[in-house]
Amino acid sequence: MKIGKVSVIGLGYVGLSMAVFLASKRISVIGVDVDDDKLEKLSKGIPTFYEENLEYLLNEGIRRNLLEFTNSYSYAILNTSVSFITVGTPAREDGSIDLAYVEDSSASIGRALKAKEGYHLVVVRSTVTPGTCMYSVRNIIEEYSGKKAGEEWGLCMNPEFLKEGCALKDLSKPDRIIIGEYDKRSGDILEKFYRQIYADAEIPIVRTSLSTAEMIKYANNAFLATKISFINSIANICEKIKDCDIVEVAKALGLDSRISPLFLRAGLGYGGSCFPKDIKALIEFAKESDANPLLLESVEKVNERQPLKAVEFCEQLIGDVKGRRIAILGLSFKPGTDDIREAPSLKIINELLRRGANVVVYDPCAIEKVRRIYGEELVYAANALECIAGADCALIVTEWSEFKNLAPSVFKEYMRMPAVVDGRRIYDPRDFKEAGVKYMAIGLGFDCPRKT
Repeated sequence: MKIGKVSVIGLGYVGLSMAVFLASKRISVIGVDVDDDKLEKLSKGIPTFYEENLEYLLNEGIRRNLLEFTNSYSYAILNTSVSFITVGTPAREDGSIDLAYVEDSSASIGRALKAKEGYHLVVVRSTVTPGTCMYSVRNIIEEYSGKKAGEEWGLCMNPEFLKEGCALKDLSKPDRIIIGEYDKRSGDILEKFYRQIYADAEIPIVRTSLSTAEMIKYANNAFLATKISFINSIANICEKIKDCDIVEVAKALGLDSRISPLFLRAGLGYGGSCFPKDIKALIEFAKESDANPLLLESVEKVNERQPLKAVEFCEQLIGDVKGRRIAILGLSFKPGTDDIREAPSLKIINELLRRGANVVVYDPCAIEKVRRIYGEELVYAANALECIAGADCALIVTEWSEFKNLAPSVFKEYMRMPAVVDGRRIYDPRDFKEAGVKYMAIGLGFDCPRKT
């Protein structure tokens, strides 16, 4: 089966990134979404979120007639041979996964397939709990199409492992491709598709059952989140020990080939659209399955508490924050994106406001999203210097590269009381000590003189 056009259903972060990447590989793509405002923007070449090179590739795809956008499932299914489901899977109030969007898209695909002649492959890339593809997606599509999986249409689970801020780079050279297959024919088609795209690279392709592929995604994110919470737990201990520095501890740990240095950077905790949601969903899924997710529950608890250390350090440096001007540098959950979902900055802002502080914020990409939440409760600075000007304490919350260039002398010149909480360990503690600037950092023991 030769794959001509593909459809990508759900044009959020994962879906749009994938659509423009495939178009850059000369694959014709029909993007489907139910949000007409989003479709109008995308059709004009206006991305709905920030990601490096996204706008350029979006417009290139449109210019070359390789990208089009629609709200019609029927049009997309009838004019493509493969459909990728990339809709959101948000968390319910209890933390369990909400599969409503996946189920709705499956029903719409089924209706469209009913009128289609020939074979069609459905590929789920949304993060879903084990059993979803086999017992939800398959059953719904069969019900609405009247066609049997494995005969008239195929089904695969193909989890994504994209990092916000470098999704297009991740797509261009993935570490591996996981294909969970309902049957061999489905897996063969999807593997051939990826071999075609990555013809010049040796990308490992792992073929498994549907449920194994679903679990791989959760296990992957849970392990990375565990590494983050682990190093933050060690950092919290380091802070109680004279001359102990988590940066040096983590560097030595990372040299062990069994551990690696990745995700061993202590800070204010993880955020974004994946780790918090997926950890919660896996915990609830484990409980429903009569498993006891003690480790995962601990990972989540550590992460929930970690952002508030910035406020605790702030009060240790300057005392009660009530009525004081506190500057927050960085709002997105990580650099390279405007995403503030589950961002540590929001927990910090909420706590500072609760304690009566006057909060001024700055971020190079995410400031407008924060403004929509807090309105006039905050002061919004146009740049980093304006943010720290006249402040009593500055909190480094996101490690944007422009903040790394702020020398201790800059804080000393612009702030009313130069005091800095380095929540992301982007500065050399010795420089601040020598400059006479009050300084505390995650994982740094008191009076630590070492250069990091």
